Order: sequence, then C-alpha cells, then structure tokens
Amino acid sequence: MTARLPFERLALPYGPDSTEATEVGMQELRAVGAADFTALHNFAALRGQFRVSFTPRCNIACFFCHNEGDVPPPLTRVDRFQQPRPRTLGSDDYLAIIGAVMKAGLKRIYFTGGEPLVSPLARPVLEQLPEQSPEAGYTLITNGTRVRTHKAWLSRTRLDKIKVSLHYFSDQSLRAIAGARHGIALILDGIEAARESCGLVELNTLLLRENQEEIPRIIEFALARRLPVQFIELVGTDFNGQRATSAVRADGVVAYLRTLTRDESTEIVGVGQGRRVFRVDGVEIDVIHRDLGRHHVGQCGTCPRRTDCVEGFWALRLDHSGGLQPCLLRDDLRLDLTPLIPAPDQLADKVAGHVTAFTEGSL
Repeated sequence: MTARLPFERLALPYGPDSTEATEVGMQELRAVGAADFTALHNFAALRGQFRVSFTPRCNIACFFCHNEGDVPPPLTRVDRFQQPRPRTLGSDDYLAIIGAVMKAGLKRIYFTGGEPLVSPLARPVLEQLPEQSPEAGYTLITNGTRVRTHKAWLSRTRLDKIKVSLHYFSDQSLRAIAGARHGIALILDGIEAARESCGLVELNTLLLRENQEEIPRIIEFALARRLPVQFIELVGTDFNGQRATSAVRADGVVAYLRTLTRDESTEIVGVGQGRRVFRVDGVEIDVIHRDLGRHHVGQCGTCPRRTDCVEGFWALRLDHSGGLQPCLLRDDLRLDLTPLIPAPDQLADKVAGHVTAFTEGSL
C-alpha cells in the first residue's frame, strides 16, 4: 500500500532541470511578489479536479444533491424562498476562466450542475473548449436525461468522457431518490446516446438504502456494456441531513465484488478519499471508501467543520456566479473571480494564491 504524501510538502520537478531548480525559481518569484504556483501544481499533479457548474437547476431532484455548494433543486422545490445564487457568468466568461486555470496547470476539468445540459450555456462553452495537452481531459457529468437530445453537437466537442449518474435502476427507486416523473428508460437510453457520442463513458452510483437491492443489476448492466462504474458512499451535507438514514456503507458492495473477481487493489495516492479498485473481465469498478482516509490540508486542521468532513480537499468548484470554492462545507472560503475575468494572468495568480493559502491554513 502506498502512503499518502502531505500535500503542502510534495516537491515536483516542474522546472526543466530538477526540484532544486524549481525551489530556487519559487524563491525568486516570492522575492518579486509574484504568485507561488507550487500548491496549485501539486494539487493538479495529485489529480485534483476543477469542477465547472453551468447551472444550479436540474430537471430532477435527487435528495442528496449538494449542487456544488449552492442551494440544491430538492430544497427549492419545497421552499421557493430558498433560491440559488443568480447567474453572472456568460459563455465567454467560462471560457476565459477555464483557459486561465488550464494555463496555470490544472488538467482535469469536469462540467457539472445541477444538470449541465439544461443550461443554455452548455453548448457554446463545450463547443469552444480550448485544445488541451495530452495529459489533460474534459469530462461531462450528467443525469443522462438530455444526452439523446444533444447528442449531435456533443459528439463534435473536445469532451474526453461523459460520466452518467445512475443512482437508480427502476422507476420505483428513481421516484424515491429523485422525485422524477419520467421512467428509468429515459436515463438508460441517455447512457446509450452517450456511448454513441463519446469515446469513454462511465457510470457513478451512490450507495443508498433505496437502491441497495439494485446494485447487482447495475453492475451487470455496466459489465454487459463494458462501462467502468464507481460506487460512492453518501457524503453528508447541510442539505441532506434529514435523509442521513439512507446512507449505506460500502462494505456490502465490496463483499459482492469479491465474489466476482480476485483482481483488487487499494489506491490512496492523490486527492479525495481512498478507493478500492476491482477489475472484472477487464472492466474497472471502483468503490470510494471512507475507511481508506481522505486528503486534508492546512486549512482543515483548525476547521470547525472537520468532524463533518469525510472528503477533504479534492476539487476546486467554480459556480455560475463566478465564485471559486475549495470546500463544500465552507462558504466563507469562497473566492469571487468575476473582477479578474478580463485579466487572465491576474486571475491565475489569484487562484494560485487562494490554493496556497488554503493548503497552508491561512485563509
């Protein structure tokens, strides 16, 4: 088993020669007051995600939705006075921010919502994504209901992967979990449409009491189509506390997967929670397992929400109002990027400085 490295102490040779040369360069940058990109580069090297939310709106209302830190759809459905932030970003703003952070070193860009494909900004942004380096990638995370409708133009984008959330496998569980009026057939057809429009399609499933009897069928469905699938334990937030009893530990799915294969490994290197990785007939199935630890940094040490946090620092989240959050549970750590959109270099410096302060615990 590989031990996790402390994030703020990880040294990487980003310069042309060596880590020592990199450190000398960083000292020179500090001397002239320039931004230090070490923490941001380390976050990227540890497979940190940059999650871009097009909209807080969704056409279904999964009870566990955290909406990337905004007010989630199920809460708005029952209380119209609780509304998400108003949108301030346009498609050009999104593209400017994405270009700046990728130039600064972030590589893994994920497009989320709400449901991203209900946003009118999804198409103009995804169709104009900048060309990425070979080690970078663009992923669309969707509930699958709108993929067939948008299949033609999605196939022309630079998306490397479409990740479909499949937290249900029957009309009954879909209603219980998401309050949806349509049936499961629409989502299953969306998965097929994704396969027709993108080279790589993956599934992700939250482990819930409402779907636990369907897990073997979801695995069978994924294996028949050779689709990687990820099973995730429910992360508690302020929004889903009333349904906390729906959470199911990953032990059951781990035991079931061990009846299908002996090809199992444990991965705890990088950001986020550790995972167990199974390969069944060459198809990867991984299980996010809180017992394997999580990735906390300096700011987490004195955080009053530490006892509620099971994920640690694994993503930077850009919302549709131009805010950047390193943590779902702390709105007070949100950084407003909108004043810097016209100046990409300054924006990148600000993001790098924010990540540095977060990892050092000085925000």
